[in-house]
Amino acid sequence: MPTSRRYSMLAIGVLALGLLAARTSFAEETSKAPAATAAHVMLTGGDLKWVDGPPSLPPGSKVAAMEGNPKEAGLFTMRLKLPANYKIAAHWHPADEHVTVISGTFYMGMADKLDEAAAKELPTGSFVVMPAKQHHFAMTKTETVVQLHGMGPWAINYVNPADDPRSKAAAKK
Repeated sequence: MPTSRRYSMLAIGVLALGLLAARTSFAEETSKAPAATAAHVMLTGGDLKWVDGPPSLPPGSKVAAMEGNPKEAGLFTMRLKLPANYKIAAHWHPADEHVTVISGTFYMGMADKLDEAAAKELPTGSFVVMPAKQHHFAMTKTETVVQLHGMGPWAINYVNPADDPRSKAAAKK
């Protein structure tokens, strides 16, 4: 067999082995990928079902679930409608918090207690990522809607347990 033909056959063999290795590697990686969502989600603003906010927030908030369940493992997305002059005392979450300001102006700060002077003004369109366990507070001056997404199970843990609306509600009973 001529030398050039031997090199061609060798090159084809090396190429075939490379493709086989790449295919095997791709199959292994895709088998590790998370399963696709069973159904798509498409919502317009009019599709949102607003209900009273959870007991972990001060009274007056409204929430609209959009995707997933924050009480379960996995991705969730929700919107919060907060009235004017609303305050959420210093707290933290067990996972990263992603906040997008949909309307109004949201104010947030990092501290162990609510400090209006230290709050950063976040107008419509602003985006915040708050790392897990970061102590922070939030407030509004006008009605504001924020979109929150993260990984569940989700929780809000108040830095000062006396600020927790759940303990205040239990004390009234």
